[in-house]
Amino acid sequence: MEKPKIKLDIVSDVVCPWCYIGKRRVEKAMAELADEFDFEVRYLPFELNPIIPATGVNQKEYLTAKFGGPAQYEKITRHVTEVAAGEGLAFDFDRQHVAPNTRQAHRLIWLAGREGAQARVKEALMKAYFEQGVDLSQAENLAAIATGAGLPAERVKNFLNTDEGAREVAALEAIHPQRGITAVPFYIVNDRVGISGAQTPDVFVRAFREINAQKA
Repeated sequence: MEKPKIKLDIVSDVVCPWCYIGKRRVEKAMAELADEFDFEVRYLPFELNPIIPATGVNQKEYLTAKFGGPAQYEKITRHVTEVAAGEGLAFDFDRQHVAPNTRQAHRLIWLAGREGAQARVKEALMKAYFEQGVDLSQAENLAAIATGAGLPAERVKNFLNTDEGAREVAALEAIHPQRGITAVPFYIVNDRVGISGAQTPDVFVRAFREINAQKA
């Protein structure tokens, strides 16, 4: 018997810590439901701060100002790191020297979607940033990550030297305000139900079952 299909669009940014935590949690939910549903997952771009310069800015200074001072920076990053560890993620904010503009990373994720490698590239970018402190503003770093995740090296090199996919990424981002999406992670299930935030796996499991039941 054919399993019901659940289409899942995940709106997120590669430098959003709760997006990476949410990624792990929804993956656990999908694994738990693997015998019940076939999941079709697509990652959609969202830039937390699209006006960051292309070369990036000092990460600690940027987040310290954003969070309201050094004490808040330490408190928030420590809490997020602890939550991430509970999901098997080894966040290391001390290694993250650059807060990048993520537009080029989103272009790569778009390309990976066309090449059948979107999930691998998305994971590789987030792991590189949060666990290894890789500067995602540098084209050579993006290329190394993408090729390591399975994209052809020459294709990636040529792609990063053009603006291919830029309009498509911008068009995908432009839809979010129309849907009322102002924060990430955000999950769109079967094009009609939204789930906001890095919910726990049990919440996702229950939601997927309830949404599927509504189709009947």
